[in-house]
Amino acid sequence: MANRVGLKRVGAVAALGVGALLMSGCDGRTAMRFGWPHGVTPEATDMGNLWSWSVIAALVMGIIVWALIFWTITFHRYKPGEGKDEFPRQTAYNVPLELAYTAIPFVIIAVLFYFTVIVQTNVEKKTDDSKVVVDVTAFQWNWKFGYRDVTFDDGSKYNGFVRDGNPFDLETANTRQIHDGETIELPGPDGGRSNDVRDYLKFNQIETVGSSATIPVLVLPTSKRIEFDLASADVIHSFWVPEFLFKRDVMPFPKQNHTDNRFQISSIDREGAFVGRCAEMCGTYHSMMNFEVRAVSPQDFDAYIKYRQENPGKTNAQALEHICQQPESVVTVPFDTRRASDGTASARGDGGNTKLANCTIGALQ
Repeated sequence: MANRVGLKRVGAVAALGVGALLMSGCDGRTAMRFGWPHGVTPEATDMGNLWSWSVIAALVMGIIVWALIFWTITFHRYKPGEGKDEFPRQTAYNVPLELAYTAIPFVIIAVLFYFTVIVQTNVEKKTDDSKVVVDVTAFQWNWKFGYRDVTFDDGSKYNGFVRDGNPFDLETANTRQIHDGETIELPGPDGGRSNDVRDYLKFNQIETVGSSATIPVLVLPTSKRIEFDLASADVIHSFWVPEFLFKRDVMPFPKQNHTDNRFQISSIDREGAFVGRCAEMCGTYHSMMNFEVRAVSPQDFDAYIKYRQENPGKTNAQALEHICQQPESVVTVPFDTRRASDGTASARGDGGNTKLANCTIGALQ
């Protein structure tokens, strides 16, 4: 009788779990990700698989442990009238069993550690054959993206690096005042230190800069290795694209702070628009410090770079229209500085389809 009651309870719990999954509307692939978004890079796929199998291993171990606990509670409880002492003996020894439940956790940890190291090594891997190198500059509260190196499909190369520099050049030009009849220099930006103090920042011929009215759209090719070189012009920020399943802090003075400010992805697997965010609390408008990654075909990317190279006076939006892409961000919106809205960033288009309808590349100038 007790066995039947126990089986009914287990069946009821299982039915509730399956019912909850079905009511959530999740398909099998979504459920197996356990809350993680769809990855769009090979590294993201590896991390997603590691996460899924780690959760499955934890669930299996949890089921075994809870089953043993409930088995003990159900079938080994004290029953009056059995002629046993009220308090059973509190010590017992079973050397093989103790060795087993000591060794098994170490084996599980070793296996998880092994696969974690393999995935982490792959994610952190850097090579010298990146086809696109992007300089990422974070500042309160937006982003600047510059294309330092690009290798086109035909093998030709583009180098857009201009110089290292200081973003406060213009601000340090006029920092004098009259004090007691004497002209003195005021402490300029960064505590009055030399105006080359931020010479780690990069400037490029082709750049996209965000503003309070414009979300910066970083255009990247699919199926190519891409390197990101990160630096902050002020406080600590963090570069995060959820579909990359990866984020990295963006530090000022990366060399002095002994930080690795570079990372690479081996490819972006599909075209589309993916929201990017700052994932480090950096001040008043941190929550609105968004950007967009726009993944396009290698051919469209080449056309985009060549258009911007040949038309330095054109905007990023015009270059996107030139390759038949939506000219503005479709996955997030700028912060309304007039505070006329609730300030909640939201999608305003289809991130899976960013192409302009009835458009021929090059037709829009």
